[in-house]
Amino acid sequence: MVEPKVELASISLFRATPAQIEETRRRRWPHLGGTLSLAEYITRDEEMDRANELGRVLAPREDPMTLDFMCACRTYKRASLVAYPFSSASEPNLVHETTSYGIAAVFTPPSKRGRGYAGHMMRLLHWVIASRDNLPEFPEIWGTPPEEVADAGGGLFSVLWSDVGEEFYRSAGPGGEGDGWEKRGPVSTVWEVGTEEGDDEGWKWLTQEQLKGLWDHDAGLIKKELENMLVKNGLYEVGHPTALATCLPTNGVAAFQIPRATYGSNFSMAGGFWGVQSLSNPDTYASWSVEMQSSPPTLIVTRLWASEDTFPGLIAKIKQAARRSGIRKVEVWNLQVGLRVVAEKTGARTFIRSEHLPQIMWYGPGTTKNVEWIHNEK
Repeated sequence: MVEPKVELASISLFRATPAQIEETRRRRWPHLGGTLSLAEYITRDEEMDRANELGRVLAPREDPMTLDFMCACRTYKRASLVAYPFSSASEPNLVHETTSYGIAAVFTPPSKRGRGYAGHMMRLLHWVIASRDNLPEFPEIWGTPPEEVADAGGGLFSVLWSDVGEEFYRSAGPGGEGDGWEKRGPVSTVWEVGTEEGDDEGWKWLTQEQLKGLWDHDAGLIKKELENMLVKNGLYEVGHPTALATCLPTNGVAAFQIPRATYGSNFSMAGGFWGVQSLSNPDTYASWSVEMQSSPPTLIVTRLWASEDTFPGLIAKIKQAARRSGIRKVEVWNLQVGLRVVAEKTGARTFIRSEHLPQIMWYGPGTTKNVEWIHNEK
């Protein structure tokens, strides 16, 4: 039986209860569980989503704890940086620590689709994760704003990766249709691994445990980069950005990708190595995860730091790690413009993706269209 559509003012966005979180996992499992059993899927989510994660559900105001809620999503609170560039190249950019949110697992069960619930949930989500001083007037037709929740809010921007095209999230603005998340740089660079081998002299392979020590150093380099980043045409997706925004890899953000991709499988990288670092230039390094669902399986680079001079050697080691693990393809998302040119000389192919579209929403001064998303990676 088809359920009647409800009035928008009678529903709102709530922090999910433990029972509602388990229900969302049960709903998603047939569609997203892959080869995992229901118990394995639930256990994986419990283990992966402990840090800075909040479940959200769209539910009736009169029964916010119901298990018959309309749809759900997750938000992840992220330590981030934002830089406001000076017009003069002689002055460093002003860099501030800030909070952003990653958004994932937007899901409506088939029985409740086609009624606009997911779109309304995303419109309401701005009112939960952003500072309300930075939002327009709350539409009267929606009733009253969602309740403000402790340990949430204060986000200067939010990001997501869409597999339903650009327009769905673009239309979900905080005041109604339009002015939502904007697409940024869905660019992939791909190498076929090949057969050439090389020795390991001058390089240090990194395990998951060793990678943990890299992220604080990585965050420091990102801050210095933002301080000194020049704003000029040709370098960015945005012509003349008024702000440069990035999430940091610390607090499990970068580490999250590896166990999530391999949970419940027998796969492991050769030697247990998930990263590599130059011994002669410690600021040249990379980490990676794997995409087992793609055909063929792909090594996905999750963090990469290199100059145009050191990049060819680094990508050769990444391809070597893939080859030793039986993986035939390497992919990097949104390489810097200068490194894309070098990549093509090393046999890479760069193209615009039609899936996993990165989208960003800015809540600070100015507009989203003038904000550049730095290190827009996997």
